[in-house]
Amino acid sequence: MKKKRKRGKGKKLIRIRVWKIAFDLVLFFAVLTIAPVLLYKFVNPPTTPLMWIRWVESDTPKNLPLHLNAWISIEQVSPNISKAVLAAEDQKFFDHNGFDWLAIEHAIQTNLTTDRKVGASTISMQTARNVFLWQNRTWFRKLLETYFTVLIEFFWSKQRILEIYLNVIEWGDGVFGCEKAAQRYFKHSSRFLSPVESAWMAAVLPSPRRWAIRPTPEHVQSRQVKILDALSHMKIIK
Repeated sequence: MKKKRKRGKGKKLIRIRVWKIAFDLVLFFAVLTIAPVLLYKFVNPPTTPLMWIRWVESDTPKNLPLHLNAWISIEQVSPNISKAVLAAEDQKFFDHNGFDWLAIEHAIQTNLTTDRKVGASTISMQTARNVFLWQNRTWFRKLLETYFTVLIEFFWSKQRILEIYLNVIEWGDGVFGCEKAAQRYFKHSSRFLSPVESAWMAAVLPSPRRWAIRPTPEHVQSRQVKILDALSHMKIIK
């Protein structure tokens, strides 16, 4: 009987230790992930994982930036570029909680029934991915992307999400953020981007390193026209 009691106590202690370790790991993960989200609510991200990945991948890393050194606030940037990226990437941005469930359902059906590969990433999801994660498509990364999207939607305002998106997104080879992109492609600040310029910048976002070339490819021109048309029907940003 004593041996059985000792064994029972031993198993109970093991279970307690396992649960304690699991709890500590969950707590550590929560602190490790929530802390930077809270920090970036007030402080601009100095760099992104993608910038370092591009630097490592490049044959000429000295030509690529490692820091976001041309930050522009949402109040200063031209409303044209804000509306253009919303028209192109996420027209329901101000109405959803980070996920466009209809778009996700459509993407799943398309990917399962056709040879096409369609994404359904909202601006919130893209921001979470660009600020905290890597770009390779895996289920693990998608899971983390979902987690970080929930966090930024909870802790940040929509304006903050849009501001960070505009300043961290890749807009060409070695070009990160709308201010650098405007200076590179149009030789002036993103404060003064016109609707036509903004529509072009939004049009290249699906594949900026291949599409942001001159002369502009026909499919980019077609996408630019569609974005301009959408802009003419959009309401003022909230």
